[in-house]
Amino acid sequence: MLSHWRQYLAISPFFLIFGVFSFFPVFYSLYLSFQRWDGLGTVQFVGLQQFEFLWDDPVFWLSIRNTLVIWVLSTVPTLFGALVLATLLHSVRRFKGFYRIALYIPNVTSIVAVSIFFGAVFSNNFGLVNAILGTVGIPPVAWLSNPWLIKLVIALLMTWMWTGYNMIIYLAGLQAIPTQIYEAAKLDGAGPIRTFFRITVPIMRPIILFTVVISTINGLQSFSEPQVLFGSNAANPNLGGPGQAGLTTLLYFYQSAFVNNDYGYGAAIVWAFFVLIMVLVVINWRVVQRGRKS
Repeated sequence: MLSHWRQYLAISPFFLIFGVFSFFPVFYSLYLSFQRWDGLGTVQFVGLQQFEFLWDDPVFWLSIRNTLVIWVLSTVPTLFGALVLATLLHSVRRFKGFYRIALYIPNVTSIVAVSIFFGAVFSNNFGLVNAILGTVGIPPVAWLSNPWLIKLVIALLMTWMWTGYNMIIYLAGLQAIPTQIYEAAKLDGAGPIRTFFRITVPIMRPIILFTVVISTINGLQSFSEPQVLFGSNAANPNLGGPGQAGLTTLLYFYQSAFVNNDYGYGAAIVWAFFVLIMVLVVINWRVVQRGRKS
């Protein structure tokens, strides 16, 4: 082992950076979740008091509900739309590379830039969507004031950004399916819709499982979208929009830790949220796996 010290020395910067900026903060946040600390004063051990307060905190549960609703509204159309687009793109003969790039560009675009764009498009008074609706006689819609429409706008933003990413994954899986299977289905008289649901979806199930897990993890971590849409001032009492309808759990964690300087409570929020994410990932895994076995 010592004879390869040069190789270990060459790769050591990565592990040092990972340990200092990733590994240590994770476990230090777990330590802080049992403490009361404002970032400057003395660290005071409080045991499970942070989690007890968390359990009775109505704003925390509001953020959980908002996050789950936004996650469902974004994940379902994202994955279904990605699979449909991948199937259509798989059958395209010309300009396939152009379509791949065009559909993937939203995923590599800055979230802040996209959020600002969506905020302008769905603005209550001067938004492009309301301008289009006005041309057909429909009165302006309060996209960024209505509690449910706020969630819908955030979900549309996330759907627009992540559909192309999942589409590329599905397209890679479709290209691995032998063409003989589709030819046999066509000879048996199966139409495009029946072929999609009876052949494509069952064969793609392991890949769909992967995208469901990844989308669950990413979808529940929405932060920049509501933060940018409803102002960068985190001390705003309406953080997350009117009635805090767009207040997600990570946004509430940011407010508690870095605005209110309650780092112990912020750590408790993020660890409780981590447990929720793991539970939902396991549930999704079991549901998709059960469908695969059946």
